[in-house]
Amino acid sequence: MIIYQTTAEQFVHDITEEVLVDRLYEAYQEKIGRTSKSEIRSWENSLSRMSNVLTDPEIPSDVDVAIEFNIPSTSKRVDFMIAGNDGAQDHVVIVELKQWEFANKVEGKEAIVETALGGGIRETVHPSYQAHTYAALIEDFNEDVREENISLVPCAYLHNYFVSEDDALLDPIYDDYTSKAPIFRKGEMRKLRDFIKKYIKGKDTKNAIVRIDQGKIRPSKSLQDALANMLEGNEEFKMIDEQKVVYEQALSYFTKCMEDGKKRVLIVEGGPGTGKSVLAINLLVEVLNRDRLAMYVTKNAAPREVYAAKLQKTMKKTHINNLFKGSGSFTKVEENEFDVLIVDEAHRLNRKSGMFQNMGENQTMEIIKGSKLAIFFIDENQKVTFADAGSIDEIKKYAKQFQAEVTQLELVSQFRCDGSDGYIAWLDDVLQIRETANRNVIGMDYDFRVFDSPHDVMEMLKERNEKANKSRMMAGYCWEWPKEGRRDVNYPDIVIDDFEMSWNLNTTWAIDEASIAEAGCIHTAQGLEFDYVGVIIGDDLRMEEGNIMTDPSKRAKTDQSLRGLKKYAKEHPEEAAQIADRIIKNTYRTLMTRGQKGCYVYCTDATLASYLKERLQYVKKEEQYLQQVAERPALYE
Repeated sequence: MIIYQTTAEQFVHDITEEVLVDRLYEAYQEKIGRTSKSEIRSWENSLSRMSNVLTDPEIPSDVDVAIEFNIPSTSKRVDFMIAGNDGAQDHVVIVELKQWEFANKVEGKEAIVETALGGGIRETVHPSYQAHTYAALIEDFNEDVREENISLVPCAYLHNYFVSEDDALLDPIYDDYTSKAPIFRKGEMRKLRDFIKKYIKGKDTKNAIVRIDQGKIRPSKSLQDALANMLEGNEEFKMIDEQKVVYEQALSYFTKCMEDGKKRVLIVEGGPGTGKSVLAINLLVEVLNRDRLAMYVTKNAAPREVYAAKLQKTMKKTHINNLFKGSGSFTKVEENEFDVLIVDEAHRLNRKSGMFQNMGENQTMEIIKGSKLAIFFIDENQKVTFADAGSIDEIKKYAKQFQAEVTQLELVSQFRCDGSDGYIAWLDDVLQIRETANRNVIGMDYDFRVFDSPHDVMEMLKERNEKANKSRMMAGYCWEWPKEGRRDVNYPDIVIDDFEMSWNLNTTWAIDEASIAEAGCIHTAQGLEFDYVGVIIGDDLRMEEGNIMTDPSKRAKTDQSLRGLKKYAKEHPEEAAQIADRIIKNTYRTLMTRGQKGCYVYCTDATLASYLKERLQYVKKEEQYLQQVAERPALYE
């Protein structure tokens, strides 16, 4: 999605006539629905500088420019693009605009610099790295760009940044990125013009910006598909912005731990789809490549089984089992036995281990004890059982016990749900988990629908699944999972009127081709992702008098999510009720954020279904209204 697109001539005119802010604001309201004129004015200085850059008789006035392009399947935006042709090939020059005045070099962390951000001096990615990875992401996602041989040329323009003799940004440690995406600073406007004119000598022939904006998007590589290549040392996922910061911080900690032997703990907080699992696997690969002992740890068996299945052709089973461990594997661990333990879904850690929760002392403590560096990826809003004890406070408590240095970082960029931060916030608001500003998801490029029949959801999923085997049905745990008929896909575990479906037969349900006919639950879906998901919301969630109500009694007896809660409720009734409410809501929030491209919902409670449809209808009305405002703004002033 592009916020603003026009010719170079019209862009310069809009800047000169001081109407660009209003036009950008109108476009934002129409397409995104959440910004302010003050936020847009903060760009005005940068955009005015770009207007000056384009005021050159050798830059054709009819070439296309675009502002704020949303990279597909992410929440990241390209600041400025110029499309043209050099006489032989179409090019799009990508310009990352920065208002930085200075930067400091950061030793020992690849592509990381320090500058003034958010009221302090903070680490962030080098502008050249940012521009380069944005271009690489577009190439990775957009088939039209590849097939039409449209060249993407990244650069960065820091118009407030004074040139100095020993400029940190041009230090040789950043050469790999400045060579791919050169930097232009204050006083170097002519150099930037010359750079642009190398590639933009006439109007492009293939409508390049439209192809970038509307081109066919190749489905993103899922983690389970790419794991084998990653473990062979290939870079399957581009890490951008704070992902790269976290990755380099983790490696910096790792280097220090290996050098000084001191124990360290890194906590990485991030919501659904922020790339926690991708980072965890990338870090595992890098540590292994440095010939150090590392393991990927998660309580969820399903991701481990999926990864193991994907790796069977390239690795021995014993090697696979040594890389991927359950969180209960460290009850007898020696102190600092492992160099690095990388814990995914750390919110799912239990206190004790074993089938009867009678082994070990505390999983969080054991992981910190057993490693020189423990990295915890956590989202406390994805706790889905009463036994889930992993928390940031718990990690810090045991880090202090072992005198470990602690750093806490956050991931915010969204790579699932079509890169829509708005969808996640809207879902939290809809499920009444927390009130958010996203009561209406304006510009949500995410296929969310509510169906009146589970048959209709199933038919839609089957159609979606034909393309890549990446669509699955899921359900709340409101139907028993009996031992009888467990190996028979035709055994009707889930029955809704004339609709019948079996729970999944194997933990590799996420990749088994026949599994489109099986339903997954929270325990087999958490930690994995798909293109499209169907979610059956059972009787444990309903709508009454405008309130989302949860009912633990409607959970299946075979479900262990609320095990122990009844006993706890005898002494803490109010707190137990709150815990059960959050577990049930978190369960559906987690299921409804497994899809990269869409989520299709059926509710057994008709009132809840009507409520979801009403919320969607409200969004559509808001979008229509804002479209009218954009088309005839004078009528609404």
